[in-house]
Amino acid sequence: MAERTSTGLLSMMLEPTPAVAMTLPAEVREKLAELELELSEGDITQKGYEKKRGKLLAPYIPQIQGVDPSLQIDNRIQASSQVVLPGTKHNKSRAANTRDERFRSDLHTEAVQAALAKYKERKMPMPSKRRSVLVQSSVEACTPPDTSSASEDEGSLRRQGRLATSTPYQGHGHPAVEHWFNRVIQGSSTSSSASSTSSHPGGRSVTTTNTTAHAALNANATATALADLMAHTQLDNHSAPPDVTGLSERSSLHAERPQVASVRGVSRGYNHQTSVMETADGVPVNSRVSSKIQQLLNTLKRPKRPPLREFFVDDFEELLDVQQPDPNQPKPEGQQMSPLEGEPLGVVTNWPPSLPAALQRWGTTQPKSPCLTALDNAGKPVYTLTYGKLWTRSQKLAYTLLNKLSTRNEPLLMPGDRVALVFPNNDPVMFMVAFYGCLLAELVPVPIEVPLTRKDAGSQQIGFLLGSCGVTLALTTDACQKGLPKAQTGEVATFKGWPRLLWFVTDGKHVVKPPKDWHPPIREASNDIAYIEYKTSKEGSTMGITVSHSAMLAHCHSLTQACSYTEGETITNVLDFKREAGLWHGVLTSVMNRMHVISIPYSLMKVNPLSWIQKVHSYKARVAVVKSRDMHWSLLAQRDQRDISLSSLRMLIVADGANPWSISSCDAFLNVFQARGLRPEVICPCASSSEAMTVAIRRPPEAGVPPPGKAVLSMSGLSHSVIRVDTEEKLSVLTVQDVGQVMPGALVCVVRVEGTPYLCQTDEVGEICVSSGSTGVAYYGLPGMTKNVFETIPVTSSGLPISDRPFTRTSLLGFVGPDSLVFIVGKMDGLMVVSGRRHNADDVVATALAVEPMKFVYRGRIAVFSVSVLHDERIVVVAEQRPDASEEDSFQWMSRVLQAIDSIHQVGVYCLALVPANTLPKAPLGGIHISETKQRFLEGALHPCNVLMCPHTCVTNLPKPRQKQPEVGPASMIVGNLVAGKRIAQACGRDVAQLEDNDQFLYIQDVLQWRAQATPDHPLFLVLNAKGTVASTASCLQLHKRAERVAAALMGRLNTGDHVALVYPPGIDLIATFYGCLYAGCVPVTVRPPHPQNLATTLPTVKMIVEVSKSICILTTQAIMKLLKSKEAAAAVDIKSWPMVLDTDDLPRKKSPQMYKPPTPEMLAYLDFSVSTTGILAGVKMSHAATSALCRSIKLQCELYPSRQIAICLDPYCGLGFALWCLCSVYSGHQSILVPPLELESNASLWLAAVSQYKVRVTFCSYSVMEMCTKGLGSQTEALRLRNVNLSCVRTCMVVAEERPRISLTQSFSKIFKDLGLSPRAVSTTFGCRVNVAICLQGTAGPDPTTVYVDMRALRHDRWAKRCSFSYLILEMWICVPTSLFIYVFIRVRLVERGSPHSLPLMESGKILPGVKVIIANTETKGPLGDSHLGEIWVSSPHNATGYYTVYGEEALHADHFNTKLSFGDTQTVWARTGYLGFLRRTELTDANGERHDALYVVGSLDETLELRGMRYHPIDIETSVIRSHKSIAECAVFTWTNLLVVVVELEGSEQEALDLVALVTNVVLEEHYLIVGVVVVVDPGVIPINSRGEKQRMHLRDGFLADQLDPIYVAYNM
Repeated sequence: MAERTSTGLLSMMLEPTPAVAMTLPAEVREKLAELELELSEGDITQKGYEKKRGKLLAPYIPQIQGVDPSLQIDNRIQASSQVVLPGTKHNKSRAANTRDERFRSDLHTEAVQAALAKYKERKMPMPSKRRSVLVQSSVEACTPPDTSSASEDEGSLRRQGRLATSTPYQGHGHPAVEHWFNRVIQGSSTSSSASSTSSHPGGRSVTTTNTTAHAALNANATATALADLMAHTQLDNHSAPPDVTGLSERSSLHAERPQVASVRGVSRGYNHQTSVMETADGVPVNSRVSSKIQQLLNTLKRPKRPPLREFFVDDFEELLDVQQPDPNQPKPEGQQMSPLEGEPLGVVTNWPPSLPAALQRWGTTQPKSPCLTALDNAGKPVYTLTYGKLWTRSQKLAYTLLNKLSTRNEPLLMPGDRVALVFPNNDPVMFMVAFYGCLLAELVPVPIEVPLTRKDAGSQQIGFLLGSCGVTLALTTDACQKGLPKAQTGEVATFKGWPRLLWFVTDGKHVVKPPKDWHPPIREASNDIAYIEYKTSKEGSTMGITVSHSAMLAHCHSLTQACSYTEGETITNVLDFKREAGLWHGVLTSVMNRMHVISIPYSLMKVNPLSWIQKVHSYKARVAVVKSRDMHWSLLAQRDQRDISLSSLRMLIVADGANPWSISSCDAFLNVFQARGLRPEVICPCASSSEAMTVAIRRPPEAGVPPPGKAVLSMSGLSHSVIRVDTEEKLSVLTVQDVGQVMPGALVCVVRVEGTPYLCQTDEVGEICVSSGSTGVAYYGLPGMTKNVFETIPVTSSGLPISDRPFTRTSLLGFVGPDSLVFIVGKMDGLMVVSGRRHNADDVVATALAVEPMKFVYRGRIAVFSVSVLHDERIVVVAEQRPDASEEDSFQWMSRVLQAIDSIHQVGVYCLALVPANTLPKAPLGGIHISETKQRFLEGALHPCNVLMCPHTCVTNLPKPRQKQPEVGPASMIVGNLVAGKRIAQACGRDVAQLEDNDQFLYIQDVLQWRAQATPDHPLFLVLNAKGTVASTASCLQLHKRAERVAAALMGRLNTGDHVALVYPPGIDLIATFYGCLYAGCVPVTVRPPHPQNLATTLPTVKMIVEVSKSICILTTQAIMKLLKSKEAAAAVDIKSWPMVLDTDDLPRKKSPQMYKPPTPEMLAYLDFSVSTTGILAGVKMSHAATSALCRSIKLQCELYPSRQIAICLDPYCGLGFALWCLCSVYSGHQSILVPPLELESNASLWLAAVSQYKVRVTFCSYSVMEMCTKGLGSQTEALRLRNVNLSCVRTCMVVAEERPRISLTQSFSKIFKDLGLSPRAVSTTFGCRVNVAICLQGTAGPDPTTVYVDMRALRHDRWAKRCSFSYLILEMWICVPTSLFIYVFIRVRLVERGSPHSLPLMESGKILPGVKVIIANTETKGPLGDSHLGEIWVSSPHNATGYYTVYGEEALHADHFNTKLSFGDTQTVWARTGYLGFLRRTELTDANGERHDALYVVGSLDETLELRGMRYHPIDIETSVIRSHKSIAECAVFTWTNLLVVVVELEGSEQEALDLVALVTNVVLEEHYLIVGVVVVVDPGVIPINSRGEKQRMHLRDGFLADQLDPIYVAYNM
């Protein structure tokens, strides 16, 4: 087995290959092996190792150089299994006939190697890492990749022709040097780690000639499979406007596209060859990123474990697989076990009545007898404590504690009080004095570890224990107290979670000699608490186990009898003397029997692992108490010590014998030291736990007990808690040794681990329970847990209790074997129950170590634990990586560990993480602090340097993918409405029948002319600059005059109906030129000007809109005109192809001869272009009638009149922002205070200050503006108040958006600015889209916006119709009766309470505007849906846009977006399809007209939804979960690629946190959305593109990712 062994590991770690090994003498090979071990344990530095190794190998260098170098590389993996044999033979000859071949300690190593050999070398996509995140130097990362790691399915995305014509150079198996140079030169961000994957156009295949044909076929098949896969993943974007950017190859636009464009479908500058696959959007699939995704798809195509058939309902319609017992799994077949009784406790005539009485006896009768010898770090004795000294010093301390410590003239301590003992591990003398001093004073000692820093692993939990025990005093030594962290006052610092403690130093000068008439009370052992021992649970919480005086005495008695202790014996103790076996043997039982203890400190063991053996030899010790780790360490240096003898030992107590892997240390130790006088029968493993103390121990040979036993058990059987002795299958077995017989006076039984404690059958593994007078009594202050653990009543299968005595659960898993020997196979703390099968953490560690262990990770620094994700436990393996291990080697090792664990244990590993050396939290005496490691993993504070997640492999309980059902006929749906009694989800705004003075005008330009005559000096616009001062204003007449000048300039040059692009910064110029175009009969198109600092990205969009809108002319300012024709612009676009450009800065004062009068209001007024969140550029046509109707609706809703002022902080280029900025003031006559959003970047308070200054009642902003204020001004509200900013005037603050309301942002905004008088009722949202820019708007009248909480899972099922019989009608569903015997069921939006699991808050998107009608329709059948049913929002309104404007005149394809009718019901009304999902819900509130209010809730855009597993997901829901998972995630965006979910997160923190996010993101998406994340991409803040409305451009992000342009910090491909 690959346990802690000398044979298996020493031989396996020989660095030279077999051929080389044979050329070296045996002693050199042995020394090399020792060196490797020392390095693996961290005992020597890398430099020291290389120096010593160089010296050893120097005489043999020519021989080694003579070996074929290829052998040294290619045979490295097999070296372990081949070199094992000589080592094994060598050891067998030494210990003839002592070991059975079946119990060889290297069996497990061979099993792992055999398992790995079964696996064909698989190629997994290696994570991509930015250079700065790499642990090693850049030189290493540029090493040419090793060809041995190339796999046959590497070329899956390469062209067949290229594979077939492999060059002869490649055929020799050399690295593809050209490809490597290409990659180093490119310095690609996502491929900077030296991955051997090549799919870049410049790279070459690394396939050898003999696999060329196979790889070619494989590539061809895979490419076909991927093409099929992609064909099935195209979303049915039935309502999407045309992607006008995806022009054909013939178009000249493609030639000038920049590297990064701001809209989807733009060519990335790739040379499109016919053989390179493209996505539907024209993104080439030959980037490195997509090749790795293809590799991932290949990996995922491999068959998983058999699918599970049964399901359980998880509170709703989500059907999660639940593990059903395998009918073929092994079941226990034996009889019910009988409780096992230890031999009776012998009666000793002069046995002391208590431990203090024993101390008094030996202290007065044998004062010179040695009690304890302490050693320094050099191994020299520094002090020997005699029994006389222990007695007198303990008395002094007891007297001082009781009489000399007081507060306000009252004693500080009373008998029974708890006192903390804080002593270092190298000072057993002071600890022993303090412990017995407390016992004599009738105080309760609580020994704890010395806190070295304020952030020690588990330190906070220790503090909770001290607090719950009411500890106020801590005893320590002078040296220790000086070393503790100090506060500024010089006192010992208060540690996190600790109570306030008084620190008392127990050194001689601080204690007082008691008066002669004072004697400590020596009582008989009672049931009062003697001491409290701390224990850390699996979850990391610390409990205090109380041990009574009687239990302490009984335990000493039973240990004395079991170990045959006699007076005056010498015992060597290597363990921690503060707890468990070190305390029981080295402090308590030793005093009971007047034994002499040689205490070996942990610090000495680290310096000299052989020290305990030397002390056994020099003191002729009869007993040694050690752990298997100490035995393993002692093998390192044993050859330097030829003259030591262990013949004096009669018992070598192995305290962690309960760890099944301790057998290897015992075997190896015996093999080596049998020649030094160690007898095989001396090794005595024992089993113990903090709660039950010692449970069983192998007796010394003179006790006349049966011989020790060993068993080879099937791991598969053990995972089902069944004992099966394995004779055939050697791959997955566990060899265990017995831990001897039950303790004297104890009754032991084995019970089932879960549920009622039924007795196990004889061939069943369970938890061992003990009933005895020598166990712990309780968990201090935890009566509930105490009852479960210390007062268990085991019952027979018929339910009868087996005894009236309570039993204590030991947390040891095992069984009783032949000859009443106890066998332990694991601990509850290390138990991981995965899919109903039990696995032990120690077993998994052993398997991981058997995979070439010493090359990549440190042996003793591996943590294995399970985390609960999606209703099951998932295994996580964390190891410390060696600093010299390369990225590629580590990744390969991780892949092999996954395969080994899968093969040996038949269980998948969820996450494997490697962290830098010395970063895992350590336990006080070495080893890894498992619970703290787990906590850091879950909190994202582990900071790994390599992560491999495998959710696809081990998560097998996902819900069944949904199946699309047959369509429902209209008749069925009408009848369904009647049966369900549901009203159709339809609502409308109030009537607009009454006309006002300016409503007689059909054209907006007529209104401006009328206002210029009627109220010439009335101010319409006021623009503010960044300083808050007025930059420009315009009255009715001024605006009219400026518009006339523009019209005059255009009339001579352009024809009526020509399209004119207006490229202006936000301001009066834009508004004036807009009306100038209308005066001249031209069609204006407003375009955002390019950003001078970012021309490469923004100018192509300007060019595209100008070309797509067929603009004949561009109107702009002089500065922008220069920019459009500059050299910088020429680098981004073809500047010669601009149409005529006019600057309007200095137009002559000329009146246009004749104003243009449109013949009909249905004529085109202007074009509204915008880029959607999916990256589609869509221009819509707005007629004059629609423009006037839009203004009228907004005027009525917001009660806008000439006396009003409103503040607008929006971009004026499209949608409602354009309408409010350019149209509404002219129509309604109110004054608009215009705040360009760009100005907020230099003055975040500009908008709010303007609102306050002008006492504005109605204001509009965008989400990006609101976010800027929330983040930028959140901490400055006090400063704003001092500047007299007061927002109490605001009645309505509306956020203009085309998305689901961001309720968390609006609530944060309201909360932050509540202190400035902002009413929480004031903030609301609007809703518009391309077909109608203003559908909902809160306005000034009507009820406040409502918020509902819906079950997020219901939103995924909007398309799901399921056949079901009449007997299964559910009240929550809308029933549709078909013509057959079945009915169709449509899931409703399910409302839940706030705070419910899976609850999602949705805020109403404002009130429906006057003249607007809304209905909810089924996206596929086009039939109306009922109240509270999710469907597409359709709108009918006089201000609907009249259609899309496209280059090719393909409006007919999308006519149903603007001109569609219901398939049944009201089939006459013409509706426009918004492309947004939502629902209508009738509320109890009343509208202004007295009728019940219908609230519209927008859920999300159909174009944006992700269809995964047959369900529809909204990206915002997944993104919200991800952002919540870690404090360093600033922003997140998700998209899908070839059916994989890709999550991009922006890291706002140090780059070392990047890899922490991978597991957290995967966990949260699994837990909350039942989806497996395929790729996690960690990027810098600001990488996720956002448009002017603050909406994420996810498709643009996807294109950037696939084209390898994001420069990510880390890319993880989940297996």
